[in-house]
Amino acid sequence: MFYNGHHLWGMHLVWWFVWLLLIFWIFAIPYEVPGQRKKKDTPLDILKKRFAAGEISKEEFEENKKVLEQNPTK
Repeated sequence: MFYNGHHLWGMHLVWWFVWLLLIFWIFAIPYEVPGQRKKKDTPLDILKKRFAAGEISKEEFEENKKVLEQNPTK
């Protein structure tokens, strides 16, 4: 390959930086960034949120938690 001080493997060094930055942005940005993919809540996460919001009592939470732990979902 030809290297004249301005090109590296046929691409400008700046373009390598741009592509690496783009790949990093796609795969490594946290899920909380608006417009990004979001992790789905598990049934246990939903149950915890309902308990924290006061929608269900402690007894209901414990009962449902036992059921979920006996029948785990994938």
